[in-house]
Amino acid sequence: MNFPIRINKYLSQVGFCSRREADRLLEANRIQINGKIPELGTKVEEGDEVKVDGKIVGAQRDEKVYMIFNKPKGIVCTTDSGVEKDNIVDFINYPTRIYPIGRLDKMSEGLIFLTNDGEIVNKILRARHFHEKEYVVKVNKPITNIFLKAMRNGVEILDTTTRPCEVEKINQNTFKIILTQGLNRQIRRMCEALDYRVIALKRIRIMHIRLDLPVGKYRLFSDQELKELYRKI
Repeated sequence: MNFPIRINKYLSQVGFCSRREADRLLEANRIQINGKIPELGTKVEEGDEVKVDGKIVGAQRDEKVYMIFNKPKGIVCTTDSGVEKDNIVDFINYPTRIYPIGRLDKMSEGLIFLTNDGEIVNKILRARHFHEKEYVVKVNKPITNIFLKAMRNGVEILDTTTRPCEVEKINQNTFKIILTQGLNRQIRRMCEALDYRVIALKRIRIMHIRLDLPVGKYRLFSDQELKELYRKI
């Protein structure tokens, strides 16, 4: 979101209401910016507190944001828009600066968390916690029992052997895998080491959070989900 921004556009971009509805709210004096009722055409600056009917809209600078996002294929998990135009932060366009927890490579899709809470990022990313991440993977040729056994027992990639993991065949070319580590492009490299090529890769679960959103959509953690997340870390 580019600041300053007109109040009606701001309310539209944070998903509160349409611009037309925002104009009606403005005319009814139901909007406040930093405690004051704005005039038509008033612009919101970064860090401003916006309220509708006395309730804060969007996330303000000092609020903690915990987001669940269904990343589309082709979006890059970086916050640097100068390096990559198809980056995750610009795609979501959230009013507060947030950043992804971990990564999904550009050609993968599915569940990823975003936040502005650096402390929780560090806790989640610590490999010693062995947090589960579940994926559905489609490969370029029929899956054999030899392939499944090798994937489960560990594959040599990046000068190490991957941790033993759960792998279940779904159909001829598709399997489900649950990892407890996050090596760079781990699943793709594991498959390549066994002479398979990944056609599609989707993350459907991180710890207790299962993907429940359409592609390209996001939502905030529920209170119960956040409470369970803190319990697990």
